Amino acid sequence: MTTTTTEELERRREAARMGGGQRRIDAQHAKGKLTARERLQVLLDEGSFEELDMFVEHNAVDFGMDAQHIPGDGVVTGSGTINGRLVFVFSQDFTVFGGSLSERHAQKICKIMDMAMKVGAPVIGLNDSGGARIQEGVASLGGYAEVFQRNVLASGVVPQLSLVMGPCAGGAVYSPAMTDFIFMVKDSSYMFVTGPDVVKTVTNEIVTQEELGGAVTHTTKSGVADLAFDNDIEALLAARDFVDFLPLSNREAPPERPTDDPFDRLEESLDTLIPPSPAQPYDMHELIRKVVDEGDFFEVQPAHAGNILTGFGRIEGRTVGFVANQPMVLAGVLDINSSKKAARFVRFCDCFDIPIVTFVDVPGFLPGTQQELNGIIKHGAKLLFAYGEATVPKITVITRKAYGGAYDVMASKHLRGDLNYAWPTAEIAVMGAKGAVEIIFRSRTPEEIAERTAEYEARFANPFVAASKGFIDEVIQPHSTRRRIALGLRKLRGKALENPWKKHDNIPL
Repeated sequence: MTTTTTEELERRREAARMGGGQRRIDAQHAKGKLTARERLQVLLDEGSFEELDMFVEHNAVDFGMDAQHIPGDGVVTGSGTINGRLVFVFSQDFTVFGGSLSERHAQKICKIMDMAMKVGAPVIGLNDSGGARIQEGVASLGGYAEVFQRNVLASGVVPQLSLVMGPCAGGAVYSPAMTDFIFMVKDSSYMFVTGPDVVKTVTNEIVTQEELGGAVTHTTKSGVADLAFDNDIEALLAARDFVDFLPLSNREAPPERPTDDPFDRLEESLDTLIPPSPAQPYDMHELIRKVVDEGDFFEVQPAHAGNILTGFGRIEGRTVGFVANQPMVLAGVLDINSSKKAARFVRFCDCFDIPIVTFVDVPGFLPGTQQELNGIIKHGAKLLFAYGEATVPKITVITRKAYGGAYDVMASKHLRGDLNYAWPTAEIAVMGAKGAVEIIFRSRTPEEIAERTAEYEARFANPFVAASKGFIDEVIQPHSTRRRIALGLRKLRGKALENPWKKHDNIPL
């Protein structure tokens, strides 16, 4: 290769790396944001990024666009590794045409998604875009739909993670919405279908971008996003940790990480986790942290529907998905939000062959007109459906209450639970003793009611009735919970279970 052509290549590469130019790069930094390429440097192992389509330019001619060509066209695409494991990435460049999506920009994203599907590796999208490139009209909208179609086909085949690190509005929000997990950055990212100006025009509501679609809104109220971080670096480093829990595709097993934490470690403190009074809460995080390797639990959606906990940990170095009722929030009841949150998590684990461990302390479903009129029946059925459909290893531990239909829903034996354990403190019954007795013995005196309540408690406020019917496989000591789960997961590694043939199911959406 002659010196001239080498120089030409370097010159062109440098032009592409500069994106929209120094002034725009400075403006991005002034907002506390990294550029598209800086983000990839933090996300990927050093020196592992291999870029594709660096010189792609848009093909638009209208509205003076034929005079403005910037190589890369507003998105940096390629592949790299995270802790040595392959991932495909795209990172939208806000310094180039505001990161807006053109036909060619979309083709670049589609190309790496197609490759990820072919070879079986996760797709991580870093979203920072002003939306559709208006100068291109419907060609840009067509580009979005091409990306959406690939999100749909990739769902359940390779993990898809979205990091929303800037604006994401209109059609652009639907690609992240179809991915498995969404991370956002506080005060610099937002997602909404229509922005504050349109909202004001149509409904007269006055609302800020942050209130309408900021990271805090979506990780607390709407549940659209999973986690909110203080800045780009935190979000990217968390994504590196997160990807470590996931398999590369549905053809691969989840990764294993060496651990010195003994599988049979006993945790005496768990014997006193359950408070003496049934009305007193305790923190289910403590149980999860004491069961997983090294206390390392990556919680997803921690700020939304706190009455149920979901997240990933490891047992003997292998990834496990945890679902647990949280007595600290609304006494751990199931409601619309917690059912949807847990159902989606259970289905993700089932897609990617991640075993599910469920800790149960549930007094029932949340009563009230608000819940019924908003469809708790259908939403509660999502979680029931997700557990019943899942064919991965399922281990359930009932720590305290398991009442009514909620007992059934929470990975009970009847929904093909593989190993269902209970602590001695477990109470498995249709409802709490007082409520049950008031129904059975309606017209009795208060003294008789009190007497019968004690009788009902003695009969049902323990795990032995359920154990005598085989609904509980074993009543275990709290301190040996980790050992039992570890041995159970070992046993279940060869589990083979298939659902009847179908094109797909019709989950109660």
